Amino acid sequence: MKRILSTLLLLLGLQASMPTMGQNALQRSEIGYNMGGMNYLGDLNDQSMLGKLNMAWGLQYRYTFDNRWSMRIDYAQGAVEGGNPDAISWRNLSFRSPIYELSIRAEFTFVPFGLDGVSYKWTPYIFGGIGLFHFNPRAQYTSPLTGETQWYDLQPLGTEGQGTREYADRSPYQLNELILPFGLGFRFKPNKLLCFSIEYGFRKTWTDYLDDCSLTYVGSDLLNQYHNDGVSAALADRSDTPNLPGVMRGDDSLDDWYAYINFSITFRLDKVFWWAGKKKCDPQR
Repeated sequence: MKRILSTLLLLLGLQASMPTMGQNALQRSEIGYNMGGMNYLGDLNDQSMLGKLNMAWGLQYRYTFDNRWSMRIDYAQGAVEGGNPDAISWRNLSFRSPIYELSIRAEFTFVPFGLDGVSYKWTPYIFGGIGLFHFNPRAQYTSPLTGETQWYDLQPLGTEGQGTREYADRSPYQLNELILPFGLGFRFKPNKLLCFSIEYGFRKTWTDYLDDCSLTYVGSDLLNQYHNDGVSAALADRSDTPNLPGVMRGDDSLDDWYAYINFSITFRLDKVFWWAGKKKCDPQR
């Protein structure tokens, strides 16, 4: 987070230091804040597009090229979760994962909107880009001995046999992956300073382990050999009747997705940093 803010401040400093080019860049640049909710699409949900929304927020920088096209750098963080024992009783699995993402995307507005002199104050738009995200699925476990409930990171537990000799083809999954963000939104500009937007976007991922669920059960006996505290076996199979090794635990034919719906407010930089637009006095006059 500190690196992102430092980078943005450095960019602003470079822009403000160039009299003509810097002023033009400031006129075309916006910074802003967004807030909304994230939700997840994968093995452990009921296929509801807006189910289990969790609070999320982010920062953004936009550079407008012309009246239709702009580029945006986004940072966002939130959480996703899934698992519904009533709907998926044969598994009874659940998870919650934090999400941290950084992306760059192009935006296209359906009417001329981006620069001064344009009469439209509102427009729908679409966007698409590429980015990186970090996730870490976790689940709660209550110790039968102490009765204490704790959150456990699921990836180190190898709940589907990752890291065992018996399942050598199953390597521990990575917690940092690529994403393709894309979606649509609606933007309203009441004046030259402010711009308001509402947006709904999907994130296509290249992992099926956002929910720590993809392949088959491997059996509690095997997991207890590698994790003798019993936590891995308990969190790998939470159904009332233990599943035999080889029984389907997830569907690896499709990767997991998540989505972010948000409201944002942005500020044009030459209006925020008004002193950068002042003309300097010519000492020779």
